Amino acid sequence: MNRRQFLKSALFTTVGAFLLKTTKVIAAETKKLIEKVSTKKYRNLNISAIGFGLMRLPQKNGEPDVTRTQAMVDYAMEHGINYFDTAWYYHGGKSELTVGKVFKKYPRSSYYLADKLPLRILGGKDHVLQVFEEQLKKCNVYEQLSQKKKEGKIKYLGFSIHDTPELLEEVIKTYKWDFVQLPINLIDWEKTDSSGWYGVNAKKQYEIATKAGLPVVVMNPLKGGQLSTLNQAAVELLKKENPNVSPSSWSLRYVASLENVFVVLSGMTEMEHMVDNVKTFTNFKPLTEKEQKVLSNAIAVYKSSGAITCTYCQYCVGCPIGIDIPKQFNIYNEYKADNKKDKFIAAYESVKAGCRAQDCISCGICKPKCPQKLDIPSLMKEVAKTYKELKNA
Repeated sequence: MNRRQFLKSALFTTVGAFLLKTTKVIAAETKKLIEKVSTKKYRNLNISAIGFGLMRLPQKNGEPDVTRTQAMVDYAMEHGINYFDTAWYYHGGKSELTVGKVFKKYPRSSYYLADKLPLRILGGKDHVLQVFEEQLKKCNVYEQLSQKKKEGKIKYLGFSIHDTPELLEEVIKTYKWDFVQLPINLIDWEKTDSSGWYGVNAKKQYEIATKAGLPVVVMNPLKGGQLSTLNQAAVELLKKENPNVSPSSWSLRYVASLENVFVVLSGMTEMEHMVDNVKTFTNFKPLTEKEQKVLSNAIAVYKSSGAITCTYCQYCVGCPIGIDIPKQFNIYNEYKADNKKDKFIAAYESVKAGCRAQDCISCGICKPKCPQKLDIPSLMKEVAKTYKELKNA
């Protein structure tokens, strides 16, 4: 059972009850009763402990679905989520445009918006300013922020990084930063372990940031959704301890329990993801020592399955022969999670001939694009090998 199936069964009644309250009188009474998510202090600001990462928005005809995104943002704002994160590259540049549409109804002072300069395309100081101005226009906050910029009142400047602890230390030394955004999750907490999984050594990066006095924004807390689904054995361990919460809730609470973390970003695609996350962060409680042990055991079981640590970020797209790399890894990981041979074979064969893992020419163009530092050509061979073995079994 994937995250969406679990949440549908667990939360249908709650969402249905919410949607049925249509009269003005009932709606007014309900609004008074709505609980808000917990907040954390960042300097003199009260930031919601959970933020909405706008990288995995619901889709319609290949573009962000503005109507569904609006509903999710409305639900988030109503329940006290006030931190939203986007970037130039998200959804091929459409995430920022969607931000401009869905936040138009809200006062600019009612939410915090984080955006990122696309370093890979910047050509110099003048280009930095040009791209920055365009981002402000796309997000529909140009007038407000442009004025603040002229007044020198853009006070908080941070950076986001997917790299080694060594590079993190180097970047920290280059400027007096206000905060840092790091990929932190239990899979990546250590660099490597006996299973041979590559990790970004999130623990060391968190410690470096903390020592430097930089508050941390967490991205990728669910490892691209892997920690939302896990595999059956791992899920059973968690449900035995607490059958009423989702696997996602466990992992989000883990990173939010870190003292120097002031907001955790979750890239939500469905309304049920939003509802579940709001539930997790309302009257937030850090993981107990016992719960941390249970979660660690479940992650160890999942790692032993051999799943690929792809987060489906899409940064590797652009294969010269047309292979959809994240899709191939997703097909493989679903097999590692549910062990359904026929499903894996059918999914693999549904991909257009010539664009499957077995067709990889090992050119290596994709490798430097991967934030997880995956050896993509080698992993493509593993996916193809698994298909061949199961097909001939």
